[in-house]
Amino acid sequence: MTSGFKTIIEARSPLCDVPQSLSNGQRKARGRAHPRLAMRASTCALLAALATICVTGNAQQAMQDPAATARMQAKTSPAPSVNVAFFDGANVPVDLLQAFDAVVVDPAHGFNPAAHSLRHTAWLARTHPDPATSSPNVFLTSQIEPLWQRGYRGFLLDTPDAIASVDAIHAAHPDALLIAGGADALKLAAPHAKALYAVVGASLIRGVSANRDEDTVVSANDSAARTVAAQAFMQQTGVPVLSVEYCAADDRACARKTAAQVVATGVTPYVTNISRNTVGIGAIEVLPRKVLIVQDTGDDLLLDETPGVRDLATPLNYLGYDVEYANVKDPLPDGITPDRYAGVVAWLQGTGTQDSAAWRNWVDARIASHVPVAFLGQFGFDAAADEGPALDLQAVSGPFTDKVDVVSRDRMIGFEVDPKLGPRDLTGVRVGAASRPLLRVKSGDATVDPVAITPWGGFAMSPYTVVSLNGIDQERWAIQPISFLTAALRLTQMPSPSVTTENGRRLFMSHVDGDGFASRAEFPGADYSGDALYQQIFTRYKVPMTLSVIEGEVGPTGLYPKISPRLEEIARKMFALPYVAIGTHTYSHPFDWGSVDATTGQRVDRGGGDTAFSLSIPNYTFDIDREVTGSIDYINTRLAPPGKKTTILQWPGNCKPPAIVIRKVYAAGVANVNGGDTVITKSASSWTNIAPIGVDKGPGAYQVYAPNQDENVYTNDWLGPFYGFTRVLETFDMTDKPLRFKPIDLYYHMYSGTKIASLRALDQIFTAVLKQPVLPVQMTDYTEKVLDWRSFAVARAVHGDTDARAGAGNRAGDDWIVRGNGEVRELHWPSTSTPDLRASTGVTGYSAGPDGIYIHIADGAARVSFNPSAGREAVPTSGAWPYITEANGFVRNFRREPNGMSFEFGGYYQPFVRLAGAQSCSVSVAGRRVATRREGDTVRFDTPAAASLQVNYQPVEISCER
Repeated sequence: MTSGFKTIIEARSPLCDVPQSLSNGQRKARGRAHPRLAMRASTCALLAALATICVTGNAQQAMQDPAATARMQAKTSPAPSVNVAFFDGANVPVDLLQAFDAVVVDPAHGFNPAAHSLRHTAWLARTHPDPATSSPNVFLTSQIEPLWQRGYRGFLLDTPDAIASVDAIHAAHPDALLIAGGADALKLAAPHAKALYAVVGASLIRGVSANRDEDTVVSANDSAARTVAAQAFMQQTGVPVLSVEYCAADDRACARKTAAQVVATGVTPYVTNISRNTVGIGAIEVLPRKVLIVQDTGDDLLLDETPGVRDLATPLNYLGYDVEYANVKDPLPDGITPDRYAGVVAWLQGTGTQDSAAWRNWVDARIASHVPVAFLGQFGFDAAADEGPALDLQAVSGPFTDKVDVVSRDRMIGFEVDPKLGPRDLTGVRVGAASRPLLRVKSGDATVDPVAITPWGGFAMSPYTVVSLNGIDQERWAIQPISFLTAALRLTQMPSPSVTTENGRRLFMSHVDGDGFASRAEFPGADYSGDALYQQIFTRYKVPMTLSVIEGEVGPTGLYPKISPRLEEIARKMFALPYVAIGTHTYSHPFDWGSVDATTGQRVDRGGGDTAFSLSIPNYTFDIDREVTGSIDYINTRLAPPGKKTTILQWPGNCKPPAIVIRKVYAAGVANVNGGDTVITKSASSWTNIAPIGVDKGPGAYQVYAPNQDENVYTNDWLGPFYGFTRVLETFDMTDKPLRFKPIDLYYHMYSGTKIASLRALDQIFTAVLKQPVLPVQMTDYTEKVLDWRSFAVARAVHGDTDARAGAGNRAGDDWIVRGNGEVRELHWPSTSTPDLRASTGVTGYSAGPDGIYIHIADGAARVSFNPSAGREAVPTSGAWPYITEANGFVRNFRREPNGMSFEFGGYYQPFVRLAGAQSCSVSVAGRRVATRREGDTVRFDTPAAASLQVNYQPVEISCER
């Protein structure tokens, strides 16, 4: 008999004595249902079965195939599981780890859980042995209580003394998540099972050496014995067993395969590196959503003006990826690892790098660590000569002088423009057999590949990036960027968080910059522009809108002290409207943020002739605090009605503030928006005219771009035609179909109230937009979604079928776990397969969009299982289940009930819900049955509207006949 089986037999009596019921305290963890369910199976029967395996000789077979044995046992009693991550590093990747139910960290590194409170994830502290704390009560007082005060809500207890303290800890903190670990963890934990969240057993597939300096392969015999012991423990106690496994930090293929093997046994894995400072793979694999863009731009070019921001970030954002930036001329970051970054894109446009060897070595390190790399423009070093065999590249001798003929080309080539390739455009590179050329051309006897997908990523040499069109000041993509980036970076098709949509309806917001508030209306009936807008727009369209003023234009210390009383009166009137949120457009309206020092925040004279820096306010010297907090205080104290405060700063001028200024805004407690220049129209129909979601200018300095641009662009800088803003409807349409890049933002200035033509344009735009399936929201609703989008976690469930799935990409039918802080409540699934509602949790419904399926999730978290055979409008199999196909409002606290569902619902403007699969259902709102009406295969009900910034949530009950 092996030691594993011997341990089980010896542990028979204490295991049989463990109570089978759970108390209320054990079923709760930070307000969530406890994941551990009491198991009803007989311990003695299980041990007898294990003994039979030994007697009949099947033990040897079990040792050779532990997965087969575990599957056999799991059929009679499936093991419970929880997703737990273990991270011992100092730099905790909170955004990625929130995909797990609990994360164990080492408090010795100074991590502050209170500063990183997560809605769906608990932070657990690893405790450390201390000979002076052998008594449970002393251990509780000296170690647990200080950690609890710091914000930890669970503990890893991996010494005998710590495990012996389980009951004392549980008595003091019934909701604490307690995990037992260390040597003999299963045996030591058994008497305390009713208080445990999980137990860390021995590694099943890949362990670590005794001195913890290398990972090792667990022998087949040990693996079988440990697997059976873990299954026996779970069968008896109902407590999940975790297995920490080890692979090299950058070997994700090893981690995927190992995790799948462990999952097949019914044990919950976590595969990490020896240092435990990587985002490992457990029963879920978290997909990194960061892409690093490396550029070679000069110091005189603001980040906002670089091609990486202007052109490249938009397709990556659409695919669900956030972007960070680096300059090849600066020291490059080292922590670009496959667990945290989906890839690197190097867009180099200059003649070379300052240190091509250092750049080549940095690239080599990324490729060696299995981070996909894509080059745009040029390599920055002689790739074929320096790295040819390693990169599957062959050098082709030049110079090239003959005309260029196309040998083969992919459909990605010539997307918006098809440049005429001359011999001087060619880079002397041809790919090998392991790569796929997307464009192959010949010049004389030479064959070269300007665009290709390679084993390590891909490249698109100039001019197959963005091409400038001479004479019309426009650009076009020469390659389909979404398709190319997906192929080169091996980007996984995932249900990505959406900031464009909620409950199936495209978001609609409106915000107004304060420029021109002191301008006279050019027609009878109103004196100033703000008054004209108040009469004809603000009071007519009772949707959420954010209005702002420039203090230096409106206030008594500004440009117009004589008319300030009248301007303030208008401002107070418009801010008092219940559906109007308040913004500031700063004090002096800086025009050129490039003249603000990035280190000090002070104005610097960079030349530039007669161009004004800001409004010329008498006796005022630029002060960034006066611009930000000063203008906020002015509005809050003199213009805002009781109960209202300024919520956002709307960037003025060129809208390109340095990081120091953005941090000032966040420190002031308000959101920020503007910049980006989304101006795509039929006459400028390029994706280069669609701005990204925002731009990351460093830690704590993310600038949120306005989804659309203002009327100034559509009226030739306010030279006319003044009705030209109606062309923004083209922009709204072209950022929605065929791909939904953006929500709708009706963004304009106060000076639109000065002319009849511009007022009529606004009226036409509001009317047209409100006829579309939109969901009106506040601008700050959107900015909060953007920040949540950046840190939103998307994870794929790991299945136990190792042959089919280890290392493979996603397929329809997979399960996904998504988690955010609750602001993002919509997923974009770029496919026609629909979620299987019976297998999913946290999914309130779905609907077809212009570019796939939009999935509605509850409270920012869900497990989504896809039905690969269903079409766009298919109802889930096994009978119709009611679900929300569309809602003009917000859903929260959603619950599936045996005969329907319940949730709270409310909206800003004409709130209603449309249900599918609900023809036999009745609807009650606030306890009263309400009328529904059929609309095709759906039913709709409405709730009372209230023109306000406060959402009046009503409890809704959907009860269906079966």
